[in-house]
Formats: sequence, C-alpha cells, structure tokens
Amino acid sequence: MKKIAIIGAGSMSEALISGIVSSKLQESTEITVTNRGNVERLIELQNRYGVDYSFDLKKLVGEADAIILAMKPKDVKEATVQWKNYITKETLLISVLAGVNMDSLQRLIGLEVPIARAMPNTSATVGKSATGIAFNSFVEEPQKTFVLDIFETVGFVTFVHEEQLDAVTGLSGSGPAYIYYLVEAMEKGAVKIGLNREVANELIVQTILGAAEMIASSSKSALELRKNVTSPGGTTEAGINILEQYDVQKAFISCMEEAAAQSKRMGKALTEELKLSK
Repeated sequence: MKKIAIIGAGSMSEALISGIVSSKLQESTEITVTNRGNVERLIELQNRYGVDYSFDLKKLVGEADAIILAMKPKDVKEATVQWKNYITKETLLISVLAGVNMDSLQRLIGLEVPIARAMPNTSATVGKSATGIAFNSFVEEPQKTFVLDIFETVGFVTFVHEEQLDAVTGLSGSGPAYIYYLVEAMEKGAVKIGLNREVANELIVQTILGAAEMIASSSKSALELRKNVTSPGGTTEAGINILEQYDVQKAFISCMEEAAAQSKRMGKALTEELKLSK
C-alpha cells in the first residue's frame, strides 16, 4: 500500500481521488490532499471521500511514496520551493500540469527523481478520460504499473514519448471543449430550425454517443463511416457541403495545432525562466 500526497484540490484532483477510492486501488486514509489554504474545499473532499488533508508539507511530502502535482501550472515554481527539500530519490512525482515538462520539474526540485507526466482530460470526472502518459528514465516498472493503475480508474490510458504530450494536450487534453463547442453550435442550429433546446439537447447527446460507439466498435475509419451515411443528393450531403464550404475540417486542425503550440510555449517559458533564475 502506497501513501499518496496530492498537491492541488481542483476538479482533476477530485476526479483522481474519486477514481482511486471507488476502485479500491488505495484506502482513502492513504491519500492526503493539500492546497494553498482553502480549508473548506479540503474538508469537502475529506467528507466526500474519506481522505485526509494537511498543510504540514514536511509531513505530507516526507511520508508520501507518490506525489500528484495538480496545482495550476503557473503556480508550480512557487509551490515546489515549499516542499522540494522533503522528498527523496525514491519519491515518485506524477504531474498533470499542462506545458510543464519533466526537465523543468527536475530543475525545480534539484534532485534526480522518478517522474511521470500525464495529460488526462476533464472527462476523468465521469471516468471517461483519455490520458497520455510519459516517464523519465528514473521510473521503475512497479512505479509505471502504479501510475497506469491510477489513471485507468478514470478512463483510457496510452503511453507516449514526452515530446508527444503537447500533441496529446492539443487533441484529447483540450478535446472535450471542442466537442462542447460543437454541441453549442448544434443546439443553436436546432433552435433555429424549429426544435426547442431541451429536445435538441437530448437528440444531440444521443447522436454523439451513438457516433462514438460506431467509431469504437467498427473496423471502418471515420471517413468511411461518414461516406456510408452521405447519400448522393441527400440531406447529409447537403449539410456536409456547407461544412466543406466553410472549411470546418481545416479550422479544427488549426485549433489543435494552436492548442499544442500553446502547450509548447508554456513549457518553453518556464524552461527559460528557470535558466535565467540560476
């Protein structure tokens, strides 16, 4: 049984806590969470999941086998300074911080420690995350298995090279927001063509669930599935023609490229900041 410390108490932290506890991967009493000082939030998590909370960073970090870094990326430098002296070379760091690469974490800590960098998405809240994970060279096989077990409690997991995590961020990390944006447009369109919002939402949700299941269960590509429902001269073709007229595919590709580029920029900015602070 490993002791887990979670630094940060936002929605991703809660999703991971919920997944770990409900799957019985760890006893709730083996999980301790902290934040910058919002006691009400910590008590809420304690009451809901049975985890402990503490502001004693020496005890929290010093006794942990694994530390999940789930604060805001912009706060990582300030936060790390407060507890880096309490970890050992055996302490496993698990980061879910967008744009913060493992080299930067290593520099911040000043110690060669095992680091797992994960990019889940907000669907972890309902156990349907798509998570990419990379490891540095100090992570041993049992630790890799432990990290895999944690993130499988909140959805699907795949292993990638760290340099691919910016792309994972641009695709699945930010992906739920792209789908919500699409749903917003479909809701507005449905109202415009004569449906009320409640009925439209039900139809949209089931349509997306059905399409996702078709992609997951079929051997056909998304392109083939689309062509199968696009009859020449039919309604679907008429709609697709408008999407192509507005170059919607190109817009989505550009959207993912920009999100991935922003992840790279965030990581580069922190790296440069650390170099300048030497």
